[in-house]
Formats: sequence, C-alpha cells, structure tokens
Amino acid sequence: MTETNRIEYKRELSDGLEKEVIAFLNYREGGIIHIGIDKDGNTYGLADADGDQLKIKDRLKNNIRPSALGLFDIVSEERDGKNILKIILASGPEKPYHLKKYGMSEKGCFIRLGSAAEPMPQKMIDELFAKRTRNSISKIKAGRQDLSFSQLKIYYEESGYTLGKAFAKNLELLTEDGAFNYAGYLLADKNNTSIKVAKYSGITRTDLIESNEYGHECLVKATKQVIDKIAVENRTTTKITSKERQQANLWHPIALREAIINAFVHNDYTNEITPKFEIFTDRIEITSAGGLPEGLSKQEFFEGFSVPRNKELMRIFKDLELVEQLGSGIPRILEHYGKESFSFSDNFLRMTFIAKEVADESTIREDDKEVGQKGGVTGGAMGGVTGGAIDAIDALTKRQKEVLKLIATNTTITYTEIAETLGINESPVGKHINALKTKGFIKRHGGTQGYWEINL
Repeated sequence: MTETNRIEYKRELSDGLEKEVIAFLNYREGGIIHIGIDKDGNTYGLADADGDQLKIKDRLKNNIRPSALGLFDIVSEERDGKNILKIILASGPEKPYHLKKYGMSEKGCFIRLGSAAEPMPQKMIDELFAKRTRNSISKIKAGRQDLSFSQLKIYYEESGYTLGKAFAKNLELLTEDGAFNYAGYLLADKNNTSIKVAKYSGITRTDLIESNEYGHECLVKATKQVIDKIAVENRTTTKITSKERQQANLWHPIALREAIINAFVHNDYTNEITPKFEIFTDRIEITSAGGLPEGLSKQEFFEGFSVPRNKELMRIFKDLELVEQLGSGIPRILEHYGKESFSFSDNFLRMTFIAKEVADESTIREDDKEVGQKGGVTGGAMGGVTGGAIDAIDALTKRQKEVLKLIATNTTITYTEIAETLGINESPVGKHINALKTKGFIKRHGGTQGYWEINL
C-alpha cells in the first residue's frame, strides 16, 4: 500500500514526527502514521517499539499546542514478523494545531495536502483560529469549585494507574486560569448531571412503567451504571425449533455497549443536556445531544473518522479501557446494525436498535433460570477458596483479578467470553492476560482449542 492523504509511512522515529502529526490534526479526516515502514511500503520494523512508543507519547504531549491528548492512539502491531507502531490521529476540534516552539506561524502550522505535510498559509491560520470553538467543556468554568474526585481516582487505581497531585492539570480538567472546567465538573464526585433510563410497556411513550435516574456523580460511574442497567434489560431469549435450541440477546451486547459509551463521550454537554436512554418492547433508543461535528460528513462518520467532541472525556475513557481506540466504536456497531439505525438532526444524534425478531413467542422464555444458575456457579467459584486466594494477591490490579477468577472458573474460556462477561473490549482483555502470563499466574496449553493452567 502506498501513502495517501490519510496514510503516512516512516521507516524510523525521526525529528519530523510532530510536523506530520500536526498536519493530520489540522486535516478534516485525521489520519494514520506507520512507524517502521518505508515510503515504498516495505516493513523494516523497530528495534525498541516499546521505548519508541513512550518517546512518541512524550513528544506529542509536550511539543504540540493546543493539547493533542485524547486525539491520538498509539498501537503496537506485528507485520511480516517485525514490530511496528501505528499512530491513529483524529481531526482536532481546536485548529490550528502547531509546534509549541514556533507558535501559530507558517513555520509551526502544517496541513495535509495529498500525501505530504505542507506549511499552512498565514491566511488559513488566521481563519481557523477565528473559527476555533470557545464554547467547549474544557473552556467553560465549572459553576462550583469545591470538587472532589475520589471516585475517579478509584477507577484509575483499578486500571493500574495512580493519580498524583497534579492530576487535574494532567487530565485537562482546568481552565487556562487554573479553575476547574466543566469536564472536571462532570467527572467530580458530586454534580447536578442527571442521566435517565426510561422503560415503556409498549412501542410508544404513553405508558412509562419504569424510570431510573443515574448521575449526580462521576460521569464514569454513571456510564458504568447505565451499561449495567441496560445489560439486565438485554435479556436472553430461547427459541426451540425442530432442529435446535437457539439463544440470543434482544440486542447485540458489544454493539449496545459501544452505543452507550459513544453517547456519553460524544454528547454535547455545553447546554447541560445529557444522553437519554429509552427501552420499548420492540427497540431501544439512545439519544445524545449535538449533531455531527463540524466538517464531518455522514459517510466519514460511518467509516470511523474520528472528531472527538470532548477529547478530555475521550482520553479518560480510553485510560479506563471503556474506549478501545479512536474511531472504533461506530464500525463496531455497524458490524451488527445497519446505517438506518442512526438518525441525525442539527442538535441530536439518535441510535435505534430493533429487538431481535422471534418467530413463535410461545416457545420463548426469558433465560432467568439459566442466568441465575450461571451467576450462582460463577459467584460460588469467585467466593470460594480460589476467589479468596486471588483477592489476596497484591501484585494484581482489580481487573486482572476479575480475569483470573473467570479463567479459574472456566479453564477453556475464550477472550471473547471474558470481554462480554466483564463488559470490556477484547483488546484490554489481551493486555490483562499478557500481564497474568508475565507474572506467572496463568499458562496456555494448546491453541484455540486448548485450556488455561492456573498457578496460585
């Protein structure tokens, strides 16, 4: 594959990386930079991919303004038996991005033209700066400043991170004058943000039978509560046919989870409107405030081009493994639902997922008994000797312990089954399993049809 307007190849990590990154941040479609591949598409690989990855993160964090945090992913891949790095870049919402040392000048600003990064003309720099959105959650001062973040700190600790004293600045939860911004307000232990999950008895909004309110707390916690609540509503149905017994959820669990998280991360909070979740007998509707981001077409939206509306939230949700990588959510949903499931207006985006059709309702039952049995067995195993021994291991994070417990309960469990059980993507599952292997707690025997050996 040759270089294009969205793909750049670099044989090795060089001094010109920031220039290429800035060009993609200023480009309306973003782009991808491959490190370890030459201009002709030949794979050379990197001798120290992990070290280069750390260097890239540090350089992009410190050398580019406005902050690019939350706008890029760095993914390690193996190609032709060699290690390479892939930098996935979103189109930035605060153009023009520039080299810190040169400022907003033709020497510091770049734009993608064809397959090259070119200096940006001063007229374009001035026009982009004039249009830069000031009304974003990072620039709005929080209405209250007596904020605490114990919940957020706990979530970071569970993911293996420790938030230091400067966490508010590092996570961009402060305005330029050092006050807490609206992003900080949304992530604080207490706020006035209300998230509603409504359930109706039919296919219209005339008969509300259940209304659950979440929020008034850290947005991460509210997100997890909504995911858990809708997972309960996403019951398993069973259809008995002459040939087999078929089981399925009302909605595909991974696509549904992606849709929920997408609604939280990309919601326009500047008017204090929150996402809305509504469950009907024939469908579920997920509505978020804000239409398509400026400059992003419907086709680009469906192809996974990423223009994060709230890059601060995106960065934190990625840190906590709620989001896998930039631009992955919508394509993941489209693997199971068509484009007709999405409707757009100037002020809202709605996702409507029809419940899985079942031919003969007389043969359907909610799988409550089976779910209860499964939960009982799993809970028993977790609460027993093995679960207690795992809980006592200080060397593991909470999530690693959860993965290890699932493996201990079922030694033939797959990555996909672990991901679905924990409500996370397969990529972080792989990271946790690699950590458990490295620490000597598990060992794999055989390939995809093999089993796990536990060492406690």
